[in-house]
Amino acid sequence: MEYLENTSMTIMDKLGILTDAAKYDVACTSSGSERKGSGNGMGNAISAGICHSFSTDGRCISLLKILYTNECIYDCKYCINRRSNDVPRASFTPDEICELTIEFYRRNYIEGLFLSSGILKSPDNTMEQIYTAIFQLRHVYHFEGYIHVKTIPGTSPDIIEQLGLLVDRMSVNLELPTAEGLQKLAPNKHRKNILTPMRQVQNGIARNRNELVLYRHAPQFVPAGQSTQMIIGATGETDYQIVNVAENLYRKFDLKRVFYSAFIHVNQDKDLPTLPGGPPLLREHRLYQADFLMRFYGFRATELLSEDRPNFNVYFDPKADWALRHLEKFPVEINRAPLEMIMRVPGIGVKSARKIVQARRHGNLTFDHLKKIGVVLKRALYFITCSGKMMYPTKLEEDYIARHLLETGERLPFNRDGSTYQQISLFDAGMVAEQPDVFRAI
Repeated sequence: MEYLENTSMTIMDKLGILTDAAKYDVACTSSGSERKGSGNGMGNAISAGICHSFSTDGRCISLLKILYTNECIYDCKYCINRRSNDVPRASFTPDEICELTIEFYRRNYIEGLFLSSGILKSPDNTMEQIYTAIFQLRHVYHFEGYIHVKTIPGTSPDIIEQLGLLVDRMSVNLELPTAEGLQKLAPNKHRKNILTPMRQVQNGIARNRNELVLYRHAPQFVPAGQSTQMIIGATGETDYQIVNVAENLYRKFDLKRVFYSAFIHVNQDKDLPTLPGGPPLLREHRLYQADFLMRFYGFRATELLSEDRPNFNVYFDPKADWALRHLEKFPVEINRAPLEMIMRVPGIGVKSARKIVQARRHGNLTFDHLKKIGVVLKRALYFITCSGKMMYPTKLEEDYIARHLLETGERLPFNRDGSTYQQISLFDAGMVAEQPDVFRAI
């Protein structure tokens, strides 16, 4: 393992190494929080205060995204920063983290900081240094912008508690969907050490919410919530297993986001899968689509997949695939159907569905009205009626509708030349936005 002495490196040398080392950590979307600044410092973290520049999957590119260090005592087989890899190593100091954040902010490059890390001597040793950096940012430099910190599993509860009062969002990487996969590829990490800080943050947020009701000016604890990340394709779990894990995380830990990262083969190891087709990016794309359906459209994991049908359709997004398999529920009458059913129509997003329910109070809607509202009629027309009539004569048959949907195509994360799927990354240009997809017609 090649360690470079920090004394021989400039801060820009370290920045080059530690931004590159952070590019595989995708769990850094930020929509800001409702924590207002004091008015005496610089920056704020209210929703309007975060300058959103979204990639195709909604990742915010207004954050300075770096590792505190890429040195690590662990030897996770999938990680570029594993102990046994011969790569350039670097570590920031708390002062350097502050200097970088403030200087980038003053130049209007960023509105916040996303800070993750390898593990130096121990989880506590590393997180204590990160705490020092964040404390100085808040209380010495008076930085009131958005801060997201990755918590290292195994960190003492006292450090997590203190850090939670300084940052906006915290996250703990689940790493792999199952404990068996974790044991195989990351033997230094244990599921209990990951879930314990998750539970602590969840309880801290709930406790703080009650404190704020009683004491208006109580300090806020992780006001933007917590998230996690799973690597997809490094182990043999099905899509059905993965979406069930995600659903349970949302339900049991009140997570804001679960991020999915297609496995990239950066190390040679007998326990890692060979990927002749490259990273499973279409699979990552389908999981994000399913995730939005579970969080915003009212779908359950068991509605999207099953043990008999454990993986997503290659050709159709999960919502269209569900509709094709449940044609008995269609067509949906736009002027009478409940909101929940309208949201399940392919081509109608959450925002459009709500506009439909509001607009029909003033009279029956036509297909022209739906087009103006924002409904993607080339997808929706097979599944809806307006005042009992379909837009065109249409067979309510799976093969017929599937063939016509395939002709319309769908937006997928292709490379610019249209040849292959590309890894969705904070640092890529030319990507397709996910954050608007919350309300876009899925």
